[in-house]
Amino acid sequence: MTAEPVQLDPELFLPEPTRRDVGVTVISVDDHVVEPPHLFDTYLPEATRARGPKIAETEQGHQVWEFEGQQYSQVGMNAVAGRRQDTVKLEPFRFDQMRPGCYDVDARVADMDIAGIWAMLNFPSQITGFCGRVFAAANDREVGIDCVKAWNNWMYEEWYLAHPSRIIPCGITYLADPDEAVAEIRRNAERGFVSVTLPERPHMVGLPSLWERDHWDPIIAACVETDTVISLHVGSSGLAPYIPGSPALQIGATLFGQLSLGACAEWLWSEYPVKHPDLKIAMSEGGIGWVAMLLDRLDNIVDRSGYGLGWEVRPAEVLKRNFWFCTLDDPSTIDTRHRIGVENILVETDYPHGDGTWPDTQHVIDDAWGHIPANELRMMCSENAAKLYRHPLPDVVLPLD
Repeated sequence: MTAEPVQLDPELFLPEPTRRDVGVTVISVDDHVVEPPHLFDTYLPEATRARGPKIAETEQGHQVWEFEGQQYSQVGMNAVAGRRQDTVKLEPFRFDQMRPGCYDVDARVADMDIAGIWAMLNFPSQITGFCGRVFAAANDREVGIDCVKAWNNWMYEEWYLAHPSRIIPCGITYLADPDEAVAEIRRNAERGFVSVTLPERPHMVGLPSLWERDHWDPIIAACVETDTVISLHVGSSGLAPYIPGSPALQIGATLFGQLSLGACAEWLWSEYPVKHPDLKIAMSEGGIGWVAMLLDRLDNIVDRSGYGLGWEVRPAEVLKRNFWFCTLDDPSTIDTRHRIGVENILVETDYPHGDGTWPDTQHVIDDAWGHIPANELRMMCSENAAKLYRHPLPDVVLPLD
C-alpha cells in the first residue's frame, strides 16, 4: 500500500539530496519503520479492530496514536531524516513532517538508493515499542496478541514481499506469554523472517527476568531451532534512570553504549549462550567501543580473580561465538576490531533517527574506516550481516580488492 507523493515543506526539510557514490556495499542492521495510520485498521481482525490503536487529531493539530486510553504523542519516534537541524526539537507531530520513507516501503527503498544502502533491517517505532512491549503490556490480552500479528503481517506483506532483496524481515512477538511468543516466532520463521526483537532487560519493562526460566526457556529454544537472530535494540527496556532536574535526553543518549554493555553482560551470564551454542544475538545501536573492554574483563575474572570460573568454555569465547555488535562508525574504537573479531561487527545507519547517517552513510564510512583493508570493509559493511541474517548480497560486493 504505497503512500501518495508528499510535497515536503521547505521550511522543515533540507533540499532533496542527490544520489551518493557507492564505495562499499552496505547492509544496515538497525533502522526503523514508522507504523502508518492504516496498519491496524487494515491488519487487525474485525473482532478486535475497534479496540486496536488509532490515529487521532489533537486540538493543537498534532497526530497521535491512541490505544487503551493512552496517547502516544510520538507518531514517528525520532523520525527526523532530511529535516533542517534548526527545526528538530524532539519529534515530528504529523506524518507530513516526516519523509515518506519513514512509513512507506517504496519511498524507503528510494531513500536507500540515494545513500547507497543495499538492505535494511527495521525495528518498530512508538506505538509498538522497539520490541513490541506496548502490546505485551496491553490490558486486553486478545488485542495485544492480535496487534503483534497485525504488525508482523504488515511488515511481511507490505515491506518484505514488496522488496525481498532489500528488506531483512525482523518481527516482534507476544512477550507476555511464552506459548504465544513461540507460536509467533515459528509462524514468522516459516515465511522467511530471520530475526525477532526482544527487550534488552526484560525485568525493566515488567516482564520476567532472564533467570525466570519457565518464561524464557521455550522462547530462546524456538529462536535457536528456527535460526532466528535475537536483535536487542538499545533503549528497548528504557534509558538511564531519570535524575530530577537533569537533561534526561542528553544523558540517555550519551549512555547508549553503557546500556548495551549492561544488557550484553546480563544475556551472557544468563547462560543461554552457553546452553545453546548456536544462539545468535545482535546488540543493536550500542556501538563497539565497550566490547574490547568487556572481553578483557571477562578474561580477567577467569585468570586473575576467579569470579568467572565454572563454564567449560571461557566467557570471552562465548561472547565472540554468540554475539554480534552493531555500529554507526566508532571512529576512535574501530581499531579494536581485531580484538572483537572483524567477523562480529555489523554496520547500521539508524534511518530515520537523529543519530542516523543518511544520506551520507557512504561518506561516514569512508571518513572513519577508509584506512581499513577492503576484505575487512566488505565483512563489516555487508558480508557479516548477509551471513548472520541469511540475506542475499548483490552480484558485485564493494569494495573490490
